[in-house]
Amino acid sequence: MGIWTLLRFLLDKSRRSVVWMMIAGLLSGLFSAAFLALISRALQQNDQWTTWLLLAFIAAAVGKIISGVASQLLLVRISQGTILQLSLDICRRLLRAPLRTIERRGGSQVLATLTDDVTSVTWAMQCLPQLAMHLSVLAGCAVYLAWLSWRVFLAMSIVTIISAVVYRLLYMRALTQVERSRLARGRLLDLFRNLTFGIKELMMHGRRRSAFVAEALQPAADEYRDSNVVASTQYAMADAWIQLQYYLLIGLLLFALPLWLPGDVEALTAYVFAMLYLMNPIYGIVGAFPPVARGEVALRRIEELGLKLDEEMPQEQQAGLSGKSDACAISLRDVVFAYSSEVDGESGFTLGPIDFDLRPGELVFVVGGNGSGKSTFIKLLAGLYPPQCGELRLNSELITDVNRGSYRDQFSVVFSEPYLFDRLLGLTGQDFEQAANRYLQLLQIDHKVSVQAGKFSTTDLSQGQRKRLALVVAYLEDRPIYVFDEWAADQDPDYKRVFYSQLLPDLKARGKAVVVVTHDDRYFHLGDRVVVLEDGKARNTPTMLPAVAEMP
Repeated sequence: MGIWTLLRFLLDKSRRSVVWMMIAGLLSGLFSAAFLALISRALQQNDQWTTWLLLAFIAAAVGKIISGVASQLLLVRISQGTILQLSLDICRRLLRAPLRTIERRGGSQVLATLTDDVTSVTWAMQCLPQLAMHLSVLAGCAVYLAWLSWRVFLAMSIVTIISAVVYRLLYMRALTQVERSRLARGRLLDLFRNLTFGIKELMMHGRRRSAFVAEALQPAADEYRDSNVVASTQYAMADAWIQLQYYLLIGLLLFALPLWLPGDVEALTAYVFAMLYLMNPIYGIVGAFPPVARGEVALRRIEELGLKLDEEMPQEQQAGLSGKSDACAISLRDVVFAYSSEVDGESGFTLGPIDFDLRPGELVFVVGGNGSGKSTFIKLLAGLYPPQCGELRLNSELITDVNRGSYRDQFSVVFSEPYLFDRLLGLTGQDFEQAANRYLQLLQIDHKVSVQAGKFSTTDLSQGQRKRLALVVAYLEDRPIYVFDEWAADQDPDYKRVFYSQLLPDLKARGKAVVVVTHDDRYFHLGDRVVVLEDGKARNTPTMLPAVAEMP
C-alpha cells in the first residue's frame, strides 16, 4: 500500500522525527477512542463515578489537543525539510548526471518530477498524522467493542474483512489510472513546451496550428482528463462500497443484534454509538487514500529518476585533474559517439572516428552542413558527451568519468541557443562588474543591459543580443579553452566584424585555444585551420587560403 511506501521513505530520511510524529498521532487517536468509553460510561453512570469521569474527560481532552498539535507541528517540520531535501537532491543528481541521460529522459518528464511529483508527495505526507490518529481510534474502539462482546465483534470483523478485500480491488484499479494520469501529464507538459517555444511557427501556419491542437494537444489533454475521471470514478465506487458496508453494519446492529443478544441493551447501545462515533475516522481514512495513492505513484517516479541517474552517474565525477595549467592542449584519437536509434531496424547517427588536436593560442574553424555532426562534436570536445570509443586527452592526461567534471571546467562555451542567467553566477567582485560593462560597451548593448551587484539589469533581449550577452559572460570566465557554436549566425555585419577581427584575435593572442563553428568563410584567413564535418566524418579541407592547414 502507498501508506507503507511513504512511511518507509520518511523513515529513511528522518527516522527519529517520524517515530515521534506517529507516536503523537497514535496518542491523539487513543485519546479520541477514550472518549467513546467515557461517554458510554457516563450515560450509565452512578453518582460515585461522577468525579472520576469528569477528571478522566478533562485528561482525555487535554491529551488529545496536545498530542494533535504536536503531531501537526512535527509533520510540518518533517515534510517541509524532507521535500526541500528531496528537490535539492534531484537537482544535484541532474547536475552530475551525463547530459545524454537527461536528454533521453526528456525535459518535460524531469520538470514533471520536480513540480507535480514533489507536490503530490507533499500532499500525501499531510495525510500521515491524520491516518495514524484515525487508525488508532479504530484500534482503540475495536478493543473496547471486543471487551463488550467478542461474538458480535467477531461477526463485525468478518464483514469488515470482506469489505476491505473488495475495497482493495477497487483501489488497485484506481491506482492503475493514477499511473496513466501521471504519464499523460508528462506528455501534456511536453506539448505545452512545444507550444511555448514553437508559438511563432504555429502562428504562421494555419493548418499546422489546427493539426497541433486537434492531433496532438487535444488527444493528450483528453487522455489526461479521462484517466483522472476514471480514477476518481473508481475512488467514488470504493467510497460508496465503504458507505454501503458501514450502513450494513449499522443495520445488523439494530436488527440482528437484538435477536442474537436479547436483553443486552447496554451492548446494543454501546455498539450503535461506537459505529456512529467511528463515522468520521472511517471517512477520514477512505478520503486519505486518493492523495496517498498519487503520492505513492509520484514517489515511485522520483525514485525511478534517481535510480536511473545513479545507474549512469560516475562514482567520482568531481575528481580533479592531476596537473592544471592555463595553457591547455587537447587531443582526440579515434573518438566515436553514436546515437541509438529509436526505430527498430535503423541505425542511429554516428560521429567518427575522429582525430583532432587543439593547442594553446590556436584558432580553429569548424564547418559542415545540417546533420553533419557539428553539435555532437562540440559536446564531445567540451566533455558533455563521453566518447564511446577512442581517447580524449588534456595535456596528455586521459579524460575519464573520474575527472570529466574538472575537464569541463577548462571551457567557456557559447552554444547556438544560449541560456542566460540573470546574474553572474560564480563571478564576483568589482573588477568583474567593471570588465562586464566594458564588454557590454564594446558589443554595443550597454544601452540595453548593465551589471549591478553581480546581476544583469535585464535578459529580455533579441536572439542576437542574447548571444552577445552570453559572449560577455564567456569572456569574464577567462577559461583556457573557448568554443563558439554558430555565434555569428544572428549578428549584424558590424558585430560579426568585431567578433572575428577583434575578439577572436584577442583570445588567440592571450594564449587561449579557440574553436568556432561557423559558415562565415570570409574570415577563415584569420584562423589556423578549418575542419570540415560531413555525415559524421571529418575530412581535409580543400586548399582555400595559405593560412588553412590540413586536419591532423
